[in-house]
Amino acid sequence: MLARIAALLRQAEGTDNAHEAEAFMAAAQRLATATSIDLAVARSHSASRTTAQQPTQRTITIGEPGSRGLRTYVQLFAAIADANDVRCDVASNSTYVYAYGFPEDVDTTHALYASLVVQMVRSCDAYLATGAHKPTPTITARLNFQLAFGSRIGRRLSDARDEAKRAATKKKTARPGTALALRNKDLELRDHYRRESTARGTWRATSASAGYSSAARRAGDRAGRRARLGSAPELPGARSRLPR
Repeated sequence: MLARIAALLRQAEGTDNAHEAEAFMAAAQRLATATSIDLAVARSHSASRTTAQQPTQRTITIGEPGSRGLRTYVQLFAAIADANDVRCDVASNSTYVYAYGFPEDVDTTHALYASLVVQMVRSCDAYLATGAHKPTPTITARLNFQLAFGSRIGRRLSDARDEAKRAATKKKTARPGTALALRNKDLELRDHYRRESTARGTWRATSASAGYSSAARRAGDRAGRRARLGSAPELPGARSRLPR
């Protein structure tokens, strides 16, 4: 599954046609969702589980302490995670996240993030280089651009996930037990998260001091609409850091 997703990411990266890139991206998310559903159904019929078939916790490094804008990177990761049945706890300084989920879902989330975070930074740098954000301070424009980018990506991936789930649970074509398996998967992940998580409080991507720029938000949203998924050579276990 990961090899097929990586191939779709490379195809999306290799095309200059925005519609083709969108199609490849949606296909990657639908494939990830369909595979996750198949594995959930298979687990529901398994009398015993291996470690690879149980929810896990993985630490994903986001960036170095003191780096600016880390919350926007966390928001991007969290948006991708939400579309792939992965829960997140965030460090107080946003330098890393704890990802909770089934191994295949965490792998997919990290693969998508590794591709999209670089694209987010590059598109933001290109926007700032035009000077269109002035007189808004550069850091304010960057934060707003990247927040809007992450939000748009999250909506696109969630739409593709929902489409895949609808197709998998149609009464005439659904495999027996699919709906129940998905329900049980959700409950198992919820129980795992409650048991393992030590998070306190609620994490937010924005703060009152961050400032607001409608122009940067619109630009970030447009970039998120156009974003294509690039190649992700490091899939399981990779640790993506803040691009410099």
